[in-house]
Amino acid sequence: MIRGIVSPRRWALLGVTALAAVLSGCVTTGGGAQSAVLRAKERVAPALVHIRPVKEVFARGERQEVSVIGSGFIISPDGYVVTNEHVAGESEMVKCVLSDKSQVDAEVVGTDPYTDLAVLKLHVDHPLPHVAFGTSAELEAGNMVLALGSPHGLARSVSLGIVSVPDRYLEDMGPQRAPYNNWIQTDAAINPGNSGGPLVNLRGEVVGVNARVLRGAENVGFAIPADVAREVSDEIIATGRVQRGRVGLKLQEMMARTDDPSQRGVVIAGVEPLSPAAQADIRPGDLLVAVNGEEVNARFEEDLPAVRKLMADLPVGEEALLTLLRGAERVLLHVVTDEQSELKGDQLEFAAWAFTASELTPEVVQRARLESPNGVLVSGVQPGGTAAQAGLRPGDIILEVDEAPVENLSQFSRTCDALVESGKARVLLYVKQGALTRFVLVKQDGANAAGDTHSGEGGPSDVE
Repeated sequence: MIRGIVSPRRWALLGVTALAAVLSGCVTTGGGAQSAVLRAKERVAPALVHIRPVKEVFARGERQEVSVIGSGFIISPDGYVVTNEHVAGESEMVKCVLSDKSQVDAEVVGTDPYTDLAVLKLHVDHPLPHVAFGTSAELEAGNMVLALGSPHGLARSVSLGIVSVPDRYLEDMGPQRAPYNNWIQTDAAINPGNSGGPLVNLRGEVVGVNARVLRGAENVGFAIPADVAREVSDEIIATGRVQRGRVGLKLQEMMARTDDPSQRGVVIAGVEPLSPAAQADIRPGDLLVAVNGEEVNARFEEDLPAVRKLMADLPVGEEALLTLLRGAERVLLHVVTDEQSELKGDQLEFAAWAFTASELTPEVVQRARLESPNGVLVSGVQPGGTAAQAGLRPGDIILEVDEAPVENLSQFSRTCDALVESGKARVLLYVKQGALTRFVLVKQDGANAAGDTHSGEGGPSDVE
């Protein structure tokens, strides 16, 4: 080995040795860090909750119920619990095991997929131990933290580590996205089952909500900042939901456009069709420099969530003034926000035709280049079932039923119920996938065959 260069393995050994030395030295000098770790654990552990939801899931064209395991923590004496949306969302029933090993039923008060947070309410008639939120904005790399929860179902587990990065930007973490916040990255062990549990500082305050790990990596976990969790949970408890304004802009950092640090603003990379931004004639390539007179700047990716949140905090239905740079011209545009829709559309099973469908989200409308938000998305098809034999495929967007427009999922459900009840032998669907449109003939007598296909202009594209 070249002199002066330390291998990654050697660094890891040095890090473990140094931490052990710190803890050992503190113990011999009167407790120090190890006593702080124990005090923090003792302060939070009584408020820890082992969560066992029964979730509604849709897979391969049918509705199913599955049991999952997660974690949470009590934030009030009357039994409000914070956890992850991907733990408690779509739950039919939630069983919770408290620190004293008693089992309590809970209801889902509300969820927010945009931050992957959910709030439960325990069915109790007596005060419960609870924990307080700290301030995640004060975290620094190197701060010691504890991750508590139920990794792999092992309830009441505690792991120790440090904050690796207090504001890690992650563009997309799969179905659970987080456009409005950065993440706390930690090397405290977070595993499946830890989701929803608290990340705690040495004062025994919750500074984050454990959420996920990086697959294929060791000691790389992520938590939702406590400042975000506090705001979202307060709104859910007060109203049962989180309301956000929508302008309809896709934003990009300035570094993608210029390396000149003197140029400030946020690059508008895209404009959603049919959105308030599109109606106000905001264009891709414009620079957003102020919102209601407040200057905005996203030099790096880590700056984007704060700008997105500023836009989302605009009151729904009210006018906002956006200041743009279009080339060398300064442009002032008024935009009336609408409400940000749910990240996930509701789903229903259509058992008679053996498929499932969901509501259209703005993302699907944009990707499919639809002229309106009307229709439903085929989310799954049972192999060999009526819909599959007719040629219906996952990703199809059903626009018409027997030449009648499909408005939304609930209206489509009523229409299908009426057709099944009437016993009509053949139903003609008009569907779209990517740039292609075609007719699908559903035969309710079981003798289905693929429908004829009519192609529109352009080539095919994926719709998920």
